[in-house]
Amino acid sequence: MTVPSDQGVSETVDRAVAPELVRFLTGRTGRSWPPDADLFATGGLSSLFAMELVVHLEQTYGVSVRGADLRLDNFRTVRRMVALVDRLRKSESGDHGA
Repeated sequence: MTVPSDQGVSETVDRAVAPELVRFLTGRTGRSWPPDADLFATGGLSSLFAMELVVHLEQTYGVSVRGADLRLDNFRTVRRMVALVDRLRKSESGDHGA
């Protein structure tokens, strides 16, 4: 199975989000997750757990994950979830960049 690369995912995101997400995932799954590991392709997570991730991101980071942002690709890796949180924070604060 070919998995989309995380190449091009922003490196300028909030640095506190990734470690917290790794702690959350480790606590829930009992295993450590590198930022680029595909959580679903490796059999680590189910689509049901993806919904738990949505709730966690919304409650922990004060964002709303809706519509097109609910794509599984946004939750495949820690790096992609961090980029999603960053994008949603900017969007919800009205900061659309230059």
